[in-house]
Amino acid sequence: MTMDVHGRDLRYFIAVAEELHFTRAAERLYVSQPALSKQIRALERQLGAPLFDRDRHGVRLTPVGTALLPHARAVLAAWAEADGAVRRARAAERSTLVVGMSTSPGRGGLLPAIRSRFTEAHPEAVLKLRQVGWEDPTAGLADGASDVAFVWLPLPAAERFRWVVVAAEPRLVALPETHPLAARERLDFADLLDEPFLALPATGPELRDHWLALDSRGGRPPVVGAEIAGADETYEALVGGLGICLVAAGNAPLLARDGVVTRPVDGVGPSQFVLAHRADDTRPLVRAYAEAAAGRSGQAGRAGRPDSYER
Repeated sequence: MTMDVHGRDLRYFIAVAEELHFTRAAERLYVSQPALSKQIRALERQLGAPLFDRDRHGVRLTPVGTALLPHARAVLAAWAEADGAVRRARAAERSTLVVGMSTSPGRGGLLPAIRSRFTEAHPEAVLKLRQVGWEDPTAGLADGASDVAFVWLPLPAAERFRWVVVAAEPRLVALPETHPLAARERLDFADLLDEPFLALPATGPELRDHWLALDSRGGRPPVVGAEIAGADETYEALVGGLGICLVAAGNAPLLARDGVVTRPVDGVGPSQFVLAHRADDTRPLVRAYAEAAAGRSGQAGRAGRPDSYER
């Protein structure tokens, strides 16, 4: 019976199985190629069978490796869930709430106002702000790294989350000040259909489609000039003429700097900025923070349906 296979061994095996190249897998894991090869050989000895065929043509999974791969992924996924559950339990014991965000909420002191309402009711609680890259549209909610998060709708797998709408804002278009359309005071989205757009990472397709205004294009596919994953990166791409982009009115000051202007645009709907949490997270501190956000905004929602918070 095979015993004592470690999570590290499975991570190493999965990396090689996905890359089918030991050097690339080693770079992905930040280990040396010899160390990775040694670990894989040790795992093969422990299992009593080779996991990969290696020859001058490349690396291929053996039947044993193919059989192991889905189970290895399932084990690591289960462990990640367990690790998240442990971290959430420890945070609850310490009365710590992790607030995720991709960009600062800003918007006329929104964050301090919610914090004030929350800490007034729970002075013992500790709030920890966590900045998350645009690659994760849930700002840490999906993997349990954040307890609540300021995010944009639409969320992926929306049924997993509850949210409070804290701002509903028109979408503006940001473009280089040298762009021919920048001379206009107001634009129509129909005039932008052939323009290259800056797109969010493909890891959040629902949100990427929203900021490309896919529902307003009449079936015409967008032209993607570049992919962006942060406000500064977006600004540089705009100045560099790589494309234009839609931006919520509240975030316009992040981009409307030297060389970039924003203009109102007709033909696209507004954006919704929300405070979200996981639907199955019923901890009192999570609900209290959502109540504080609802008290600040006067709006609430749950997976797209109305909901209410006492306040």
